[in-house]
Amino acid sequence: MLDDLHVDFIGPGVMAEAMVRGLIERAGVSPDQIRMSGPRQERLDDLVTTYSVSTMTDNRESVKGADVIVIAVKPQTLMGALKDLGGAIEKDALVLSIVAGATLEGLSESLKHGAIVRAMPNTPAQIGRGITVWTSTDSVTEEQIGQARQILNALGDEIYVKEEDYLDMATALSGTGPAYVYLFMEALVDAGVHLGFPRRIAEQLVLQTILGSVAFYDHSSLHLSRLRNQVTSPGGTSAAALYYLEKAGFRTALSRAIWAAYERSTQLGMGKKRGHVEDV
Repeated sequence: MLDDLHVDFIGPGVMAEAMVRGLIERAGVSPDQIRMSGPRQERLDDLVTTYSVSTMTDNRESVKGADVIVIAVKPQTLMGALKDLGGAIEKDALVLSIVAGATLEGLSESLKHGAIVRAMPNTPAQIGRGITVWTSTDSVTEEQIGQARQILNALGDEIYVKEEDYLDMATALSGTGPAYVYLFMEALVDAGVHLGFPRRIAEQLVLQTILGSVAFYDHSSLHLSRLRNQVTSPGGTSAAALYYLEKAGFRTALSRAIWAAYERSTQLGMGKKRGHVEDV
């Protein structure tokens, strides 16, 4: 379905590069089918060297003849990119945006274009292990839905949703989620060092514990609470540790953090540069 499609990327950042790598390595897309556009020639030259794709510094010129346009700029530079592209996209082309907070309505109005897919991948997409939540406008055809699904499958798993509100929720939960995991892992490693482990050993213990726990859950039919209870003997070390975490408000802090990310995502969708996050 992606054969002979011309895919154009506006914004040659980390996630755009991950998508290009996935398309070439896992979706069978030829570098000849891919073009990337951005303001920094040095960055574009690196991408040409690594992936043999074509590049341009003119966004409006870049999208000419493109079948799929992936908008992968930072939220802070989105309005400038949309201004460049307004009215320049081919009538039958599909626009796929991975910009946090950018709504279907806002994208469609700015681009003067109907066929829009909005997606929220996360950073494990860089190794094909990501999860992407996505939705689309009514103007997107069944064929374009299939094209979008194939592109996103090159990043890992994908979940199509009808309700656009789920995209801001996904931004807060899975899009930002790796940051929570890395912070948790960092805290575990630091705790191990505080106990007396060399950092190298603490990192190895934490990494394998996380990997093993996730793999065990993935192969189990038990609820997360049942798995946690299996590790928690009455009066044991796990019970003591979990009691302290609950007393310290671990769940509440995490819930509030995710809610703050959700509010920030909705603020970005309204074009706000910053905003106060209320307590929940």
